[in-house]
Amino acid sequence: MMESDRELSAMVQELWDNDVNRLKPGKDYRISLQGKAGDSMSMNDNNDGAGYPLFTFVDENIFKKETFLAFISLLDNYVSDTGEPEIVTPEEVAENHKFLDSIIQSPTMKIAHKYLVEKHLSPADTTQFKEQLYRIWFELYARRGSSRPDSSGFEHVFVGETRGGRTVIGFHNWIQLYLQEKLGHIDYKGYSVSAHSPQPDENKHILALQFSWKNGIKPKGSIFIGVSPEFEFALYTLCFLTSPNERVKVQFSFYDVEIVCHHYNQKHIGTTYPVLLKYQNL
Repeated sequence: MMESDRELSAMVQELWDNDVNRLKPGKDYRISLQGKAGDSMSMNDNNDGAGYPLFTFVDENIFKKETFLAFISLLDNYVSDTGEPEIVTPEEVAENHKFLDSIIQSPTMKIAHKYLVEKHLSPADTTQFKEQLYRIWFELYARRGSSRPDSSGFEHVFVGETRGGRTVIGFHNWIQLYLQEKLGHIDYKGYSVSAHSPQPDENKHILALQFSWKNGIKPKGSIFIGVSPEFEFALYTLCFLTSPNERVKVQFSFYDVEIVCHHYNQKHIGTTYPVLLKYQNL
């Protein structure tokens, strides 16, 4: 591994160890992997490797915690179709700030902030750091094929978008997946596995999967499961600010993971998600 990856891995391990709000598989939530998803992009059921939902149980008391509450309040603030300009109301701006205020107080975000200040990548002042996070995650920009601001890093990664009504893009968050599945908008099609990737495990925190959302299909998505919003926010912000590369390998806990992080104009997050390379034999 490259030196920078080793340093980043140590940071990610520290974030992981301090993610006090992470759920425990089998206790706080249960998933049902079922079968492997088919390869096609179609919506038909021949492609469905799973007859049942992905989530069989989630302890929703967890969602009463401050960062989860603030995060969930943001999920209904977006129009999913790219090309439709986003109208951000004053109430939504206030919710964005409330979310940032809540995560900045969390142990994981404090660790990430301290490290970014040491590397001269973020301002030490909390208000200025919050402004930086707002720009990276919430400032609107025009996604490919659109002339008007219709997207943000937060919407793409955590909420999900549709392109042309048929393809789901982004959507890398387990809480949104669970809530949308509960509402009947998600049809889980099975797990995704390639020749080189390990078999998924219901007790591990990273999963590649296929699903349909509304009328669109996500042929292959990759998500953390059961982690807190502040862990993902801290991790992805770290990767965005520390690495000029759009892919960075990190090792932490049981996992060897590649974090994909595409920049948009070097100012915003285009997309970011984890790719499981292998499990570590601890």
